[in-house]
Amino acid sequence: MNPTTDSNRDSEYGSRPLDTHDSQQSMVIPVIEEQARIEKQVIESGVVRVSKKVHEENVMVDVPLIHEEHEVERVEINQYVDTPPSIRHDGATMIIPVLREEVVIQKKLVLVEEIRITKKLVQTKKQEEVTLRKEEVTVDREVINRTEANSPRIQ
Repeated sequence: MNPTTDSNRDSEYGSRPLDTHDSQQSMVIPVIEEQARIEKQVIESGVVRVSKKVHEENVMVDVPLIHEEHEVERVEINQYVDTPPSIRHDGATMIIPVLREEVVIQKKLVLVEEIRITKKLVQTKKQEEVTLRKEEVTVDREVINRTEANSPRIQ
C-alpha cells in the first residue's frame, strides 16, 4: 500500500489513526442501509348498484268482527207484591221489574211484567280487501378491467 493513497483513502472515508504511538492504523468504513418506501394506490375495480322494487298485491282476508246485541223480552207477571223487587241477574240476563200502582180499597203492588235483557256476543265474518307490500332488492356488480380504467386514484 502506498502511504499517500492510504492517507487519501483515509480522508476520503473520514478515518483517522486511533493512536499515533501504535504501529497499526484503524479505518472507519461507512455502513449503508437501504429502506423501503411503500405507497398504496386505490384502484377502482368495480361498481355495485343496489335497487329496490316494492310489489303490491291485493288479497281478500276474513276479519272476525265482534259486536253486542241485546234481546229484549217482555214477560207478563201480574202478581201483587208487598215490596218492589230489585233488579237481578240470571246468567247473562238482567231482569228489571216494572211496577204499577192500582187503586183499590187496599193499595197493593202488582208486578205487571219483567223485562228480560239478554246480552250475547255475535261473531260475523266480513271480507275486506287489504294491500300487502313486498320488497325485492337486486344487487348488480359491474367489474372494471384494470387496463380499461382511467387512472388509479390515490387516497
